[in-house]
Amino acid sequence: MSARFYLVVTILAVCSTAIAESPRSIKFSKRCLMISPNEGCAIADVNRDGKQDVIAGTCWFAGPEFIPRPLRDIPEVHDAYFRSNGDHVWDVDGDGWVDVISIGWMTPELCWYKNPGKVGLEKGKKWKRFVLKKTRGQNEAMELRDLDGDGTPEIVVNSWDKKAPAVAWMLTKSNDGAPTAEKIVLGDQGSGHGYAFGDINGDGREDLLVETGWYEWPEGDPLAKPRKFHGETAWPHPSCPCIIVDLTGDGRNDIIWGRAHDFGLYWWEQGEPKPDGATTWTEHLIDKSWSQVHCLVWADLDSDGREELITGKRVRGHCGGDPGGNEPECMYYYTWDRAAKKFTRHTISPPGGGVGIGMQIRVADLNGDGRPDIAVGGKTGTWVLFNEGP
Repeated sequence: MSARFYLVVTILAVCSTAIAESPRSIKFSKRCLMISPNEGCAIADVNRDGKQDVIAGTCWFAGPEFIPRPLRDIPEVHDAYFRSNGDHVWDVDGDGWVDVISIGWMTPELCWYKNPGKVGLEKGKKWKRFVLKKTRGQNEAMELRDLDGDGTPEIVVNSWDKKAPAVAWMLTKSNDGAPTAEKIVLGDQGSGHGYAFGDINGDGREDLLVETGWYEWPEGDPLAKPRKFHGETAWPHPSCPCIIVDLTGDGRNDIIWGRAHDFGLYWWEQGEPKPDGATTWTEHLIDKSWSQVHCLVWADLDSDGREELITGKRVRGHCGGDPGGNEPECMYYYTWDRAAKKFTRHTISPPGGGVGIGMQIRVADLNGDGRPDIAVGGKTGTWVLFNEGP
């Protein structure tokens, strides 16, 4: 019998939404950088001036003024999306200037865009496009993750096709010295919409969650062979990414996830494993008052040593066809109370306030005041949200 049948989930219907917001919430000022179909963003020092810049689709925005500068052209898909589903930064060719790696939802090319360097950036030149590898379409999301600990990240591509293998691409060089990528199969028993990285079974090694279940990190070389599959965490269209963290302090990691194309933000509490080692889970509702919880970030916004959950409504996912898809955009963070085992919601931008999310949320100090700020790209615009403290 498959491990899938050992799933134990108890739904605790405590309330339909999160509890009332705290008066000690962090306040954010917001600035819209651009309106476009772009849904990705990244933060990096593009021009090596010591200041953080924002990269978002067709432009990069030099901090601290964040005036748009050209980066690349991106075709639209269905008159509603840019073909790119995110922006990821790495010095691909090793010349000391950060480049951009990108892939599309339905296009097979895994590409990188070369930073033109000091003179090219000052002249406003567009970044030259190169294809790392022709792969496949049906790509929901992508993340750079150093899976083997060698200091260079692998490119992990999440496919919404449940039957597709879970794969990563290792950056390498072709015979002529040009950057390319080599395919690595992480798991050959399915993939699906959504992913997370973290230690599920407590063996000290990082595992990979996908929609159909989770893949156990092997001993030895983590890229040498496909991982062992466990089906007990199958879930419907989870976020990209979800969060794996020990919320209760019992030594077992729990899972925070949202329904990326429906209503519902949840956390799964991990219990004692079954005698055969299959993991068990109890489901707790966090918030069900808004939909399309497509991206989650776990970061310390108030510098108290405890991370907060940052997320928001993805704007017009599936062109507005999802449940609640045309309801107002919003963005929140949630604080965790371990003793009470509950989350409290705080507003970053209220419903109808202009700020929703797309595929990525980035956190960094953007204005040098020592407080973590937020950058986000979505169909209501690319925004920076400055942390003004409580």
